[in-house]
Formats: sequence, C-alpha cells, structure tokens
Amino acid sequence: MKTTEKTLDLICLGRVAVDFYAQQIGSRLEDAATFSKYLGGSSGNVAYGTAVQGVKSSMLARVGDEHMGRFLREELQRVGVDTSHLITDKERLTALVILGIKDQDTFPLIFYRDNCADMAIIADDFDEAYIASAKALAITGTHLSHPKTRNAVLTALEYAARNGTKRLLDIDYRPVLWGLTSLGDGETRYVDSEAVTASLQEVLHHFDVLVGTEEEFHIAGGSTDTLTALKNVRKVSQATLVCKRGAAGCSVFEGEIPDDLDGGLNVYGVRVEVLNVLGAGDAFMSGLLRGYINNEGWEQACRYANACGALVVSRHGCAPAMPTKTELDDYLSRAESVPRPDLDEKLNHLHRVTTRKTQWDNLCIFAFDHRKQLVDMVAKCGADPKRIPKLKTLLAKAAEQTAREEGIYDGHAGILADTTFGQAALNEITGKKWWIGRPIEQPSSRPLRLEHGDLGSQLISWPLEHVVKCLVFYHPADSLEMKSEQDASLKQVYQACCRTGHELLIEVIQPADMEQKESHYTDMIAHFYDLGIKPDWWKLPGVSAQTWTDI
Repeated sequence: MKTTEKTLDLICLGRVAVDFYAQQIGSRLEDAATFSKYLGGSSGNVAYGTAVQGVKSSMLARVGDEHMGRFLREELQRVGVDTSHLITDKERLTALVILGIKDQDTFPLIFYRDNCADMAIIADDFDEAYIASAKALAITGTHLSHPKTRNAVLTALEYAARNGTKRLLDIDYRPVLWGLTSLGDGETRYVDSEAVTASLQEVLHHFDVLVGTEEEFHIAGGSTDTLTALKNVRKVSQATLVCKRGAAGCSVFEGEIPDDLDGGLNVYGVRVEVLNVLGAGDAFMSGLLRGYINNEGWEQACRYANACGALVVSRHGCAPAMPTKTELDDYLSRAESVPRPDLDEKLNHLHRVTTRKTQWDNLCIFAFDHRKQLVDMVAKCGADPKRIPKLKTLLAKAAEQTAREEGIYDGHAGILADTTFGQAALNEITGKKWWIGRPIEQPSSRPLRLEHGDLGSQLISWPLEHVVKCLVFYHPADSLEMKSEQDASLKQVYQACCRTGHELLIEVIQPADMEQKESHYTDMIAHFYDLGIKPDWWKLPGVSAQTWTDI
C-alpha cells in the first residue's frame, strides 16, 4: 500500500443535481405553484453537509455548462467544498429533481436524469493521485446502476485500496434509477430485484463501510428479513455495516451478525416532529462521516449522524437544512429538551447566522435610498419626478466607477437603493457580488410603517442577495403604546426575513425631539435582542469607543 499525503478528508462520487421543492406544504405536486431551488443529489448533499461540519470534502462529478451547473458549483464552493474535479460537461444538462411534501408519509418526487451530466462520469475524469489525496471516498449506489459510471466507481475504489483511502458506500437505493419503475415514480423506495442484488453483491467486498436503511440492506442482501439480509451481506463483505432504523436510531455491526437486530452497537435517535424525510439519509451520512473521518469512534459518529438526520427532517429542503458544526454541537448538548428543532429559537438563529451566503469583511457602502427628500426637492424646483429614477441609475454607475478606481469593486463595495425610484439601479448592480440593501420603511414614519405593505409578499420578488433595510425612530423613553407597536412591527419584519432567507439590517435613529444619549443605543439593541429580534446588520451613528465596546 502506498503512502500519500492526505490533503483532503473526503471525496464524494455520485449524484449532484438541482432540487426544486414545492413551497406549498400539503399540496399535491400537480397543484404546487412555487418552488424553492436547492443543491441536491445524494453525493452533492453529503459533500455540502460534511463541509459545513468542518470536513475538507471534494466533489467528483459532472454538471452541465449552464445556469444550473454554475449554481451547483457556486453553492459547493461557498461552503468550502473542493470543486477541482466537478467537471463541466458541454454535451449534457445538469440533473433536476422536483419534490413535494404532501404529508408526513407522502413525498412525491420526479427525477429528470435522462442522459444527465453526473451520469457521464468516466474513469478518465480523475487520476490515482487525486483519489489517494483523500482519507475517505464515499460512493452512492446509483452510480453502480450503469456500466460507464460503474467502471468509474470501480476504478476509484481500486485507487483507494492501493493508497489507504477508506471506502464507504451509501446504498441509496432508488428503484426508478435502476429502471424498475415508471419514469415518474420516484417516490417508491423498494422494489425487489434479484438483478440489483447481484449487481450490488459483486462489489460490496471493495468497501470498508456500508450504510443503508433496513430496506436498502434488503436489496443488498436479497431478503426482506433484515437479519437475513445483513447476514447475506456479511457473506460477501467484511465491511462495517451501519443500518439506519429511522426514529430508533441506528445499529452498527463490525463482525459476525448476531441473531438479534439489537445485538450490534445501538445508538438511539431523538424523536422529532417530521416535516420532510427526503434529506434524512444524506444528513445521516454527513454526520457519520464527520465522526468516522475524525476517528471519534462509532458511537459518537452515530450520535452525529442521528442528530443531523433529526434536524434535517424537521426542515424544508436538504442541503440548506444541513446543520453546521456549531449548530449540531449545540443541539447535541440539549437534544432531549428540543422535541421541535424547527421551533427552537436558538437553533434557528445558529443555523441562520452560520449558513450566511457571503462573509463580508470591510465594506464601503454608498447610500442613495432617499425618497422623500428627492420628492421634496423636485417639488421645490418644479422638476419632473420621472427624472428621479434616471438620477438613481447615474448614482449607481458613479458608485461602480469609483469602486473600480479605489480597488474595492470585488467584495468590498455596496449600495443602499430603494425600490420606489431605484429599481433599475438595483437590477444593474445585482449579481455583481456587491452588498445591496433596500429600504422597506415608509419615510419618516413613526410608529414604523412599511412603504409597500406586507413584507412577505414583497420579498417573493426580491433576489436573495438583497438585504432588507428597516429604519426605525426609537427611544427608550417611548410610551408603552408606541414601544409595543414598533416592537411588534420589527418582530414581524425579522420573522419574514427568517422565513425567506433574506438578511436584515435595522437602522436605529433617536427622534430629534427627544433626549439624545449614546447609551440609549446599547439599551435599545439589548431590548431588541431580549425580544428575539436579531438582525444580521445594524446601522448606527458614529459613537464613542466606550459605547462601541458596550454595544
């Protein structure tokens, strides 16, 4: 066996696709009106899920040379996944999946994978040095279903065996992807097939770890009795077997299979309210790999795995629902007291702030979100108000020109511009990796009023990269009625942003006719935090060093 420096923790070889999840929970897929777009595919999910757990993962697959392929690449890169071997296929399109959530037992899904990019992976797409650079190689079962991808898998396994790279298989049995159901039946999870069983058993001896549900071990072992199936698998493979058992957790079998399913190492899960089971397996695998790669032992690895699965089944989607290391560790420290992770304020806050799309450093932001002031100026000089949008566009161009001249164009520049007059300017800057904020408050309103009505309906049409900016005139000495009304409005704004995934900036200004004290800003921020209002950004006036320290 060769000795190679392990610069990667994990390589994921298998499916990577775009998931379109219906937003109408309880609806038939036929009646779904809108969809959320997420990174998907079992291997893509695992690469993503392990990366946010601190694992140095790499994606070995193909995507199309189009918008969806670029989306997948950017999503993986954003969380630190190595994409040096995520190949752009100019002949094929990225795979798509459409999914729905009807009820706790019904999750319709349709795979659009005819001649898709990730099924075109071949052995020539990687070399031995790349496989040797990883501590572990994780394969998903779909890529054993086709001769070309199967050859790529077997080549990767051969390289791994020669170089001390651990080999793991997530059986990930999808009958439709083995041609056993109609093309539109992605929901069926088990169809007995001697051909699939034989195909799997030919290669199981290559693996160090096999992971699957009871049904997935049924197909691998050729029996619908779980113990019999596990014993049949043991006849062809000496791998450690990790059997996922839903709400009961999982069982690990390292040697001979006992006569009792509870005779292995049993690590019990935490019961949670289930919203969506579709991402549970990939989340489980991600947690398991964190513990396995870090040599923390099977019991701890399974604790991570069960907890990841529990968190993801309580949320919409899979990859974006994956817990980060900080979030998972917090959950494990108090899992027994969190029956509904989806409703736990601390967990939701940790998930929100540890999965932000972009991490900004120093920013230079040009604010031209003024509305009332410009309208007043136009009226005063008798000008045509239709010229205001043209002014906003010129201001955006000036901001771009200045940012280039100052060397801050990439990642250090931003604008604050309004919807009312600055929509064209917003459209021009969007997609250029600038920080972009948009005001929602009715100018000069006190108590707070929103300029264009209900925020939830507004945000449907906002790009996710746009930050919601809300200015509130607030004071600790406000009347109870004023304070209660503004607190309620701010909480609704914050909750709307949490639901849609938009970041929130709150700007606080003390009313000019009330006592002005720097310490009031510290008190007001503390008050908002006590209410559970935790924006991503604060916009505050310049204050003394001591007040900044207090804040």
